[in-house]
Amino acid sequence: MSAELTDLLHRLHTWRLGFRGWRGSRPFWAGLLTIAGGVPIGALPYYNIKLGNLSLQMATQAGAGGLIIGVLLVTLGLTMWFHAVVRVFAGVASIVLALVSIPVSNFGGLLVGFLLSLIGGALAVSWAPGVPGAAAAAGDSGAADSEDGAADGTADGAAEEKRAGAGEPGVDVLEDIDGGRHRAAG
Repeated sequence: MSAELTDLLHRLHTWRLGFRGWRGSRPFWAGLLTIAGGVPIGALPYYNIKLGNLSLQMATQAGAGGLIIGVLLVTLGLTMWFHAVVRVFAGVASIVLALVSIPVSNFGGLLVGFLLSLIGGALAVSWAPGVPGAAAAAGDSGAADSEDGAADGTADGAAEEKRAGAGEPGVDVLEDIDGGRHRAAG
């Protein structure tokens, strides 16, 4: 391998890892589906489809309404990507605009744009930022100690170990945890 190719592969790998981190910190797929749904909703009222000698004109009097809804959906998709804080608002607005597009823009972009925007809005509403691995493990054990009110946390630690062992593949475990309050099946 030449030095230029090695350098190119290294830069490509670095960019891919950076993009992966960026994508994981926001509702990426929700924004992508919302943008992909806004395009047919906004563009379909202006298409003229030719099938042989048959000309199918999709233009309606509400073409401006479809264009506005499509542009708003694309804007909301970009908002989900670059301002993840307002993801719930953007998701709800995407769902409402997708529903409004059914009567306004040729059945919501022939139902394709409607479905993509609806799913994208639902994903945006349901998305929550992740917690890094080490912080999640430390946060879960601290939360378990504070919920049960144990001063030293030794009984809770043993119960957590039993719960963790119950989920191992190939192990069939039925045992009482915390004095019979919980029953774990693996």
